[in-house]
Amino acid sequence: MEIVNLTIHNWFLFALIFSTVIFYANENIPMELTALGVIASLLLFFQILPLVDEAGINQLPANTIISGFANPALITVLALLIIGQGVTKSGILTLLSRHLLSISMGKLWLAMLISLLAVLCISALMNNIPVVIIFIPIIQTIAQRFHVPASKLLMPLSFIAVVGGMTTLVGSGTNLLVSQVLEDSGNTALSFFEFTLPGLVLALTGLAYVMIVAPRLLPNRTNLSHRMRERSESYFLAELDITGDSQLVGKSLRVDLFEELSGPSVRMLHRLGKTILPPFTGIKLREGDVIALSSTRAQLSGLMASDPGLTLSSSFTANSQTDETSDQMIVEMMVTPLSSLAGQTIKQSHFEQRHGCEVLGFQHHAKMYRSRLDRAKLSPGDMLLVKCDSETLKNLRDDLDVVLVEFSIEELPNWSVANRAIFIFLGVVLSAAFDIVPILISSLTGALAMVALNVINLQQAARSLDLKIVTTIAAALALGEAMAVTGTAQSIASLILSLTGQSSPSLILSAFFLTVAVMSNLISTKTCAVLFAPIGIQIAHTIGIDPRIFAITIIFAANCAFATPFAYQTSLLVMGPGSYKFKDFFKVGAPLVLLIWVVYSLFIPWFYGL
Repeated sequence: MEIVNLTIHNWFLFALIFSTVIFYANENIPMELTALGVIASLLLFFQILPLVDEAGINQLPANTIISGFANPALITVLALLIIGQGVTKSGILTLLSRHLLSISMGKLWLAMLISLLAVLCISALMNNIPVVIIFIPIIQTIAQRFHVPASKLLMPLSFIAVVGGMTTLVGSGTNLLVSQVLEDSGNTALSFFEFTLPGLVLALTGLAYVMIVAPRLLPNRTNLSHRMRERSESYFLAELDITGDSQLVGKSLRVDLFEELSGPSVRMLHRLGKTILPPFTGIKLREGDVIALSSTRAQLSGLMASDPGLTLSSSFTANSQTDETSDQMIVEMMVTPLSSLAGQTIKQSHFEQRHGCEVLGFQHHAKMYRSRLDRAKLSPGDMLLVKCDSETLKNLRDDLDVVLVEFSIEELPNWSVANRAIFIFLGVVLSAAFDIVPILISSLTGALAMVALNVINLQQAARSLDLKIVTTIAAALALGEAMAVTGTAQSIASLILSLTGQSSPSLILSAFFLTVAVMSNLISTKTCAVLFAPIGIQIAHTIGIDPRIFAITIIFAANCAFATPFAYQTSLLVMGPGSYKFKDFFKVGAPLVLLIWVVYSLFIPWFYGL
């Protein structure tokens, strides 16, 4: 089959898809902006050069291009996000995870195996983002208890949450989208457990990999909080202003400037808008300088008492309610994917004033911030080191903008809310699993029940609706529709078939899987799935096998976004706490992609009798 008669519409879509991949891969451009740009480009192009049939009817009118915003799969994904928020808010999963941890019998491998098995099972039934948020503190606790860096444990958490989502229809929004495309093409939608068995084979392959192979590849790297506690459990980063009365004015700056206090070390110097890092050769301190140092609270208090010319930096205006004489603690917080803090500096967000706490340190994607703290713009996955008292900590635990990375207080779930949340969640899953009602109806009803029964309020429900998910899915659906109508999907299918030659269906499936898996690491998994779904269906019709096999292949392949940190949100969530770099994901994730591809290529042809 050859690619012939390519029209200007085909070439436009090829260029748009290529550009979309480039922009999605660029971390400096928000995915929401790229997605809306895709929709706008499609609207503008097909308005100027409409695709008309023999009767003169436009095949891609504006209402068709933007119909993705009302797509049943998208609405289902958003409803499931609200349900997941309700289950998370009830606290029941936190209690469950701690009980699982308590039976580890003091063995690191058993604690990790139990935790990851729990993640695999839970992520099969609910969105994996809240699952990862819940289990990050659990894995951090395991790391501390067994004295290993969190970098050895957190990436496996993200990977297992993703492979767990491969096992049922609701395990991932990607699965629902592919099923919807399959239904829109004239086929029956995938059932709840249709691909559970092959999904479990791939998921258990991933589990074996992260338990046996990944620990040998993962970096031995500590995070911000761990580094500050290497000598004491209470080390933190602070900024001090040097006034004219300080005894330090005129002294030479060095890392161990306060060696008589046996602890504080100078990390950086801020002078006239510039940040100076060690070594501080030939630098003498001046009035107006700001030094950033790591110190315990006691050492800091002693330092300021001995030198009245040193004051806490005025970078932020901390809430005066913070009582220095009360039971203060240092806790580590992570900015959540739906946080209103994203894109703002700490000062702009008024985070300290709202909670009566003090931000002492900041970490962006595993790197310590090297400038003034008040200039740090926050992103999902960033870490904040916060000083607060126990009452403030309780309020912070309820703030959807942040999540505690390390437990400081013990909390039990609110059983009146937890019982309702469990009842609603099980009702949604079971009604969909046994085909009592379609998943769209059960999920929408469940989301409404979460709010109506006061498990969560309207604001919390609204905050769980991720704009990135809405825009990227709508853009992917618009591109997929345009590819199907213009014949672009058929052209790409022809190209793939021409490259595979007269190969058997099993080899074509294997090559198709690898193509989708590679692309899923360059763009978002949901976008990749929707773009390749019509292509896979077209290939299936051409070679004469069931399109459902290709649809399931796309689900498995698109979820293999392990080799880069930006293709899946769970990777971004663990990037900061685990102090990971881009190369870490490629080093550990790329072999997992190849391993799952090999297992898929061997198992699926036998399973489907190809």
